Amino acid sequence: MNDTDIKILKLAAEGFCCAQIMLKLALDTQACENPGLIRAMSGLCHGLISHQGPCGVVSGGACLIAYYAGKGRAEDEANDQLPLLLHEFEEWFGKLAEERFGGSRCADIVDDGRPDPQICGGLLSEAFNYILVLLSENNFDLTVAPEHD
Repeated sequence: MNDTDIKILKLAAEGFCCAQIMLKLALDTQACENPGLIRAMSGLCHGLISHQGPCGVVSGGACLIAYYAGKGRAEDEANDQLPLLLHEFEEWFGKLAEERFGGSRCADIVDDGRPDPQICGGLLSEAFNYILVLLSENNFDLTVAPEHD
């Protein structure tokens, strides 16, 4: 178990969902807090509440990528790499989820809509690490808040 896994378990024990944990990990990397952003991410929890929507890991992961590469103000422009980064993550996650669980909906991954710390935590860790590599390979520094903040 590595530091990310321990942080994920701690955050889950504190009641944060997968989508929230994705962004919380990034903010922790920057040593900053943004309760409003984390609160907003709760709208993506548990497959959009019904468990029939996308897993919070994939929706949270997409939001994490957009946090670094998306448009934040009227005068900003989204990074040109945003669509490709989102596509690469979606493709990676979709293939992984299809092979392991038969689909990428929350309901495909967890039984009765209850997050399983082992399954969800492992998936969160893998996805977060994948995104770290993806963003780093594309010259994003996760330790620094995006310039347009």
